[in-house]
Amino acid sequence: MDRDLLAARDLAATLAIQAGRLQLERRDTLRVGAPKAHANDVVSDVDIASERLIVEAINAAFPDDAVQAEEGHGRSGSSGWMWIIDPLDGTRNYISRTGPWSVCVALYQEDQPKLAVVHEPVANETFSAIDGGGAFLNGEPLAVKGGPPLGEALVGVSFQPGPETKQRAGRVINELLPVVGDIRRLPAALNLVYLAAGRLDGGLALDTKLWDIAAGALIAREAGVVLGGRGPDFSTELTIGAAPALWDDLAERVRKV
Repeated sequence: MDRDLLAARDLAATLAIQAGRLQLERRDTLRVGAPKAHANDVVSDVDIASERLIVEAINAAFPDDAVQAEEGHGRSGSSGWMWIIDPLDGTRNYISRTGPWSVCVALYQEDQPKLAVVHEPVANETFSAIDGGGAFLNGEPLAVKGGPPLGEALVGVSFQPGPETKQRAGRVINELLPVVGDIRRLPAALNLVYLAAGRLDGGLALDTKLWDIAAGALIAREAGVVLGGRGPDFSTELTIGAAPALWDDLAERVRKV
């Protein structure tokens, strides 16, 4: 089935911006619900309201598409297309006011990503990409450069805050911190799009979900970021991204841990 990807991308961007506006407006009145998978896996009523806003509009525009959404508003579809939505990536930052968060929307055809949007509400930045069409920030094209040597590199680290994953992340950080320029912990989607924008030189994400990385990975790839994991393909278990000149050194360090 053919799809007007530009129109779909514009709809995704509009919905992400609307959700981001809702998040800013309701930040002072949010209510935090019971943890999900573990004590650090928090969700708020704003996460749920944001997801409902996005999903309802997508259902109306594309009634035959499948939806995979973090907070449970998913559905099966018959078109071969699937929307993957994280309505608020970085909920802990959002609730505690200690860092950035984003709204993430991606569209897959079968198992191939076709478009992506990541919106950062506070900075009012919208990152986007269409498969084969490049990556953009607020409409301006993004393209990574070579990158510095590992000892000068700024590396983003993302991981789910479950006990086992934190132990894995600790081992990786212990390996990296002495040999890189510095490390920043970020939500996974922003880690990837900051790579695309050249704000980070390398990044890695451990034990994510598809909605955490689907949108950011396409944007990073379209900007020229090298992506991989344990092998040549990245996965939710391990995603490594870097500027081309840095890729081999960073991947070697991460993989050996």
